[in-house]
Amino acid sequence: MAQGESSKTVHGIKANPNAGGSNYELPWVEKYRPVYLDDIVGNTETIERLKIIAKDGNMPHVIISGMPGIGKTTSILCLARQLLGDAYKEAVLELNASDERGIDVVRNRIKGFAQKKVTLPAGRQKIVILDEADSMTSGAQQALRRTMEIYSSTTRFAFACNQSNKIIEPLQSRCAILRYARLTDAQVVRRINQICTAEKVEFSDDGIAALVFSAEGDMRQAINNLQSTFAGFGFVNGDNVFKVVDSPHPIKVQAMIKCCHETKIDEAMDILKELWDLGYSTHDIISTMFRVTKTIPSLSEHAKLEFIKEIGFTHMRILEGVQTFLQLSGCVARLCKINMKPSLFIIKK
Repeated sequence: MAQGESSKTVHGIKANPNAGGSNYELPWVEKYRPVYLDDIVGNTETIERLKIIAKDGNMPHVIISGMPGIGKTTSILCLARQLLGDAYKEAVLELNASDERGIDVVRNRIKGFAQKKVTLPAGRQKIVILDEADSMTSGAQQALRRTMEIYSSTTRFAFACNQSNKIIEPLQSRCAILRYARLTDAQVVRRINQICTAEKVEFSDDGIAALVFSAEGDMRQAINNLQSTFAGFGFVNGDNVFKVVDSPHPIKVQAMIKCCHETKIDEAMDILKELWDLGYSTHDIISTMFRVTKTIPSLSEHAKLEFIKEIGFTHMRILEGVQTFLQLSGCVARLCKINMKPSLFIIKK
């Protein structure tokens, strides 16, 4: 642990001491944000590498890339906290995508911070954290090249981004690139259960399963959905979670897919119309259809392949802007047609 830092432990989870204000008034995603590298869930091998860096004290420039909500920025903050101890607040400059990060900010603010003298533990350097770095302008990234070289003895740079290919090649070559994977369902469930115990949240098993299904490996979304469901309904079950996240209930979608598999076009269309009348977007419906189709055990491998292909083509058309009920109806019709006998389509003279 860094010197001078203290964290409050709530039922086995360290609450974030730097989030400001009373911990019990914070959003849970901030209240239970990991404080040290040991607290971080998932990506075990990469976190072990960061722990070695924290122990040795020789941090390289780093780029951490991966999907949202899986701990990229948190990992960098935890590393900085363990490296710098009491000097953490003075020796860390964090810039987010919400900040102005054009070429002038690089030339003035970042360069000024790099030149600033700060008393640090022996062998440690100041750290500049650039969150959502893939949204920086090309000019700003070009301006960083020289700054990183000139001040590398006193300042290290850490980039967090969703897509590392949007960072220019010269910056990538100066950095160690760490790639984070989505969190597994088991990892998300473990942390959610800890928070439920700490906050005395009443829940059912299908509620936890719904949180995991809707989050898709995004811990931040899972925790936010948990808090929203508990605040709105006082009890976390499947129906309440899907009301909060405002996405179609997988059981309804599963029933529609099964009707398509059994070539019951009228019943499938009735369910689709019901989902449409509830106000769900075409994107939400088609995305849920894809995720549900993969998990239906009664579908044969051939049926899954054909269904996913048709759903994929429809998803592509929806992303291109054709977001109509007719588009979804056409998809359902094509799914029904897959298992129908070819002889049924022969016109008898």
